[in-house]
Amino acid sequence: MKTEQAELPIGGMTCAACARTIERQLTHAPGVEKASVNFATRTASVAFDPARTGIGDLVAAVEEVGYEVPSQPQEIAEAAAMRELRRRLIVGAVFAVPVFVLGMLERAPVAQFVLTLPVLFYAGLRFFGDAWTAARHRSANMNTLIALGTGAAFLYSTWVLLTGGRDVYFEAASVIVVLILVGRLLEARATGKASDAIRHLMNLRPATARVVRDGSEREIPLAEVRVGDIVVVRPGERVAVDGVVRDGASEIDESMLTGESLPVSKAVGSDVFGGTMNGTGAFRFEATKVGRETALARIIELVKRAQGSKAPVARLADVVSGYFTLGVLAIAVVTFAAWLFFAPLGTAVVNAVAVLIIACPCAMGLATPTAIMCGTGRGAERGILFKGGEGLETAARVDTVVLDKTGTITTGKPVVTRVRAANGFGEDEVLRLAASVERWSEHPLAHAIMTRANGAPLEAATDFRAVPGKGAEAMVAGRRVFAGRGEEGAIAVDVDGVHAGAFEIADEPRPEAADAIRRLRALNAEVWMITGDNARVAREIARAVGIDEAQVLAEVLPRDKEREIARLKSEGKRVAMVGDGINDAPALARADVGIAVGTGTDVAIEAAGVIVMRGDLRGVPQALALARQTLRVIRQNLFWAFGYNAIGIPIAAGVLYPFTGWMLSPMIASAAMALSSVSVVTNSLRLRRYRVAE
Repeated sequence: MKTEQAELPIGGMTCAACARTIERQLTHAPGVEKASVNFATRTASVAFDPARTGIGDLVAAVEEVGYEVPSQPQEIAEAAAMRELRRRLIVGAVFAVPVFVLGMLERAPVAQFVLTLPVLFYAGLRFFGDAWTAARHRSANMNTLIALGTGAAFLYSTWVLLTGGRDVYFEAASVIVVLILVGRLLEARATGKASDAIRHLMNLRPATARVVRDGSEREIPLAEVRVGDIVVVRPGERVAVDGVVRDGASEIDESMLTGESLPVSKAVGSDVFGGTMNGTGAFRFEATKVGRETALARIIELVKRAQGSKAPVARLADVVSGYFTLGVLAIAVVTFAAWLFFAPLGTAVVNAVAVLIIACPCAMGLATPTAIMCGTGRGAERGILFKGGEGLETAARVDTVVLDKTGTITTGKPVVTRVRAANGFGEDEVLRLAASVERWSEHPLAHAIMTRANGAPLEAATDFRAVPGKGAEAMVAGRRVFAGRGEEGAIAVDVDGVHAGAFEIADEPRPEAADAIRRLRALNAEVWMITGDNARVAREIARAVGIDEAQVLAEVLPRDKEREIARLKSEGKRVAMVGDGINDAPALARADVGIAVGTGTDVAIEAAGVIVMRGDLRGVPQALALARQTLRVIRQNLFWAFGYNAIGIPIAAGVLYPFTGWMLSPMIASAAMALSSVSVVTNSLRLRRYRVAE
């Protein structure tokens, strides 16, 4: 069965209960395997069977419960919603201010009634409409609480006015609506800032490209660039798509991809990437990847998925939000009934309204996704990509880091330091025979031998066979030649079963490896090294970079790396595996979280949960530190969201009245509710300024 993934923008959500309602509706729709709705990003991520359902069916399912899927691009829809929100706020404030003044002076109740009408039934009309829609679908959300609270205050005051009384609460109903609109406007602006990372990445794509067609240069829309086009880049321009330089040279700022601030030199044969900024040189390149296949497009997609995902820590908030609104309604009813025993009807109404208004499921709904948005966005700016909330949270809990040696701790570019011959073979002959075999191999050690051969004439090789973890063999000039693991620190060459010689090979540690490992230890993480190399070589590299010999796993075949990771996990360790090669993919997948360096293969990157875009090992401690800070902010947000409601609702219900003689005004309750959501988002926004240590 083929599964497709769809990302749907959702309009009309106002709290976590809305997101849960839509998620439940989509989850139970025919053909849907999994659905996740993110309140902060206003998106639904749906995995479905295209043979049983389609996008139209998913849209219909969302609309069935009273929400919408905008046909416009999300940015345009959000801008339109902001304009409408701002307009309703202005109208509401114009009429609410005189209502508030008259209410405080206890004057002109009829004028208060008249002025309250446009506040409730224009500025606040959406609250009542959405509450009614939710009620028709047997659910309740934030709008339900607001509509009941303001509606109760208005209806009670109207009844008092019609019966000749003057003790009205029109100012409470008016000011509550305006303050909630203020809170939603601030919340929308703040959550918009949280998603700035995606907008910034999307803005890196130039609108047009200059290509050579029919012998002349012409400027065309970016969408019309095709693979094989020759693209011209002038000084100060952005590279349009991915490709290979065919003519010219320059230096390019690739910080948007890797977080590396220094420009990278490019010459004929160099790879270039769409969205990067050219320096002072000019060059032409052949387009190799366009559209959604470019590195920038893939990064944008990864960041979108990550920001739209949920972390496991959000499960408690999801469960609570599902029952929160109904619980608040029950508490409001109990509050009304309790106060009615020993206080006037007006007092009972005011306290019940305060309970309805002060409750804030929004803060719980925003606590996790806004932090994930900001954390993953900040990571993307520094060349660190988290594939989702689960990977980010897992990375934050890691206490053991296993580093692959070749290409991760070391440069991955070993060199032959000496050729030794034996049993009557000459050094040149040993080199020629081994190179004839190894030119078919992709192993770094094979490249070292080929580099030492330096273009010397080679023999034709047939019947080539790679032996994983051992070496490679082939028929060369009628002889069976094997090149592979030999004595410690050497690659042996056997000809027809006779030892012909060996190569001494060295692979230097990366310049930043020791510093990266020191930083990992500063994060209280155990650092292990795993390699297929022999124990002596592994110990030498470990000593050079500061890894304890007791934490070196040497002579581990590729198929056994996964088993070693599983063993460490069985000891109760939370393991991150760091690698960059095809043979690392199973171990990356087996670890609690896999971390792939960006210079690695696509296979390793697909198997990883975290990607460090530049080949700098210091990106690993940076990723773990950022993940920990993000999880710390999530916990702060959840503590505030739960704590605010746990304290605010009882106060609004009047539990302090017997001790202080003080009751909470519904207007103060509405201000507190509005600020609670804003405070959670503002706390998350601190991650945008989080300093990722260089």
